[in-house]
Amino acid sequence: MNHRLNFILLLLALLLPASDMAAIGSTVASNHTYDFYVDGIYYDIIGNEASVSCKHLSVSNSGVFSHFSDYRGNVVIPSTVTHNGTTYPVTSIGMYAFSACDSLTSVTIPNSVTSIDQWAFYCCRALSSVSIPNSVISIGQEAFYRTPWYDNQPDGLVYAGLVAYKYKGTMPEGTSIAIKEGTLGIADGAFFGCRGLTNVTIPNSVTFISEMAFSGCRGLTNVTIPNSVTSIREWAFYGCRSLTSVTIPNSVTSISYEAFSGCSSLTSVTIPNSVVSIDYDVFLGTPWFDNQPDGLIYAGLVAYRYKGTMPKGTSITIREGTLSIANGAFEECRYLESVAIPNSVTSIGDRAFSDCYALSSVSIPNSVTSIGHSAFSICSSLTSVTIPNSVTSIGNSAFYGCSALTSVTLPNTLAHIGWLAFCSCPNISSVMILNPAPPLYDSKTIFDNIVFNDANLCVPKESVDLYNASDKWGQFTHIIGVNTSN
Repeated sequence: MNHRLNFILLLLALLLPASDMAAIGSTVASNHTYDFYVDGIYYDIIGNEASVSCKHLSVSNSGVFSHFSDYRGNVVIPSTVTHNGTTYPVTSIGMYAFSACDSLTSVTIPNSVTSIDQWAFYCCRALSSVSIPNSVISIGQEAFYRTPWYDNQPDGLVYAGLVAYKYKGTMPEGTSIAIKEGTLGIADGAFFGCRGLTNVTIPNSVTFISEMAFSGCRGLTNVTIPNSVTSIREWAFYGCRSLTSVTIPNSVTSISYEAFSGCSSLTSVTIPNSVVSIDYDVFLGTPWFDNQPDGLIYAGLVAYRYKGTMPKGTSITIREGTLSIANGAFEECRYLESVAIPNSVTSIGDRAFSDCYALSSVSIPNSVTSIGHSAFSICSSLTSVTIPNSVTSIGNSAFYGCSALTSVTLPNTLAHIGWLAFCSCPNISSVMILNPAPPLYDSKTIFDNIVFNDANLCVPKESVDLYNASDKWGQFTHIIGVNTSN
């Protein structure tokens, strides 16, 4: 789903009852029912773990959820559950899992659970007792909204176990808050729209600033982020118009989508060398970004974003020591013809070079381990690509629409290729894979049928039978064994 649409829907969800949300958009895009059912509780399997689920969940084309569960009375969630001879730890409570269960009166959550997803207990109008263990560090937005448990809490900052869950009531102007020591997490949207908040101190036990945690806190002038925090998530400080400076500690490694977007007074940002991942539009609409000179802007050791109009025939050499290329860093830089990436870069972000129509040359160094979703999509002048041995994964649609691409070399380290990775690349005539084991890819195809039918798939000669037997790679008509020892 588009990030901006998702944000709008989240805002609507905070303001509208579930019945109204369900009425927005009617065309169902996907349906989901639980994976299995044991002792009155529905579960989904996520990897090797189990998540408590709702009975049925539908998602419309507009991204709106409708859901149904029939939990009632007192529910005790077990720490493990066995299905078809396999025992799974129960580690999370999924989105909408218990939402609108009017007959649910109490729930006991085991110590195995670490996260409670958004709207998990939304509108459970009889839920007066909730046992939340200290293992829980993450709670999604409005997880307990419109429940007696929440309604009966006194005004002020409400805690759910060791999580700062939600500020309740009207906040006075000029409020300063010190979140209590030992708090493990700040719930999504915990201080959303608290315009009276001017200062907040976060204890050294919190490990991440969650989605929308301080979004819309227009009066917030000062925030202390401790060295325990490793990530700042989506919209964490979105629209904090009075925030003038922020120092990000050395513990932080990632900053997510629009985390500081709309902070219209933010002129000073200190970004440590520990940050290796920066998402789209993190500093959109801030003086810090607006005052940067045109050209490639760096945020710490991240190539963050090309700013301004790029001249025709541009070649760019990313500076030595850069750790990563941010999501969308060169997106729609239509006159970028070549780029040199230094051997310090470990990841190329989502849509990093998407729609760079003139890009004909790119050298991916051996330091890169991952190539993000749509990283080079619609680079219609790119004729060949060699993925180095350091790369273990290629994201969905990574080279989608590279219509001039004729040859692809994939390394022996490659374990997974995202769906549609090389689709709409009809001119590929040669694919070389150095991995003796056929790499995994999702159920949707990664090449066009014309490539499967006409291109040569060159693989280690000892692995020809494995590739022929693969239901995915076996689609190639021409599989050729080659000597890859040199």
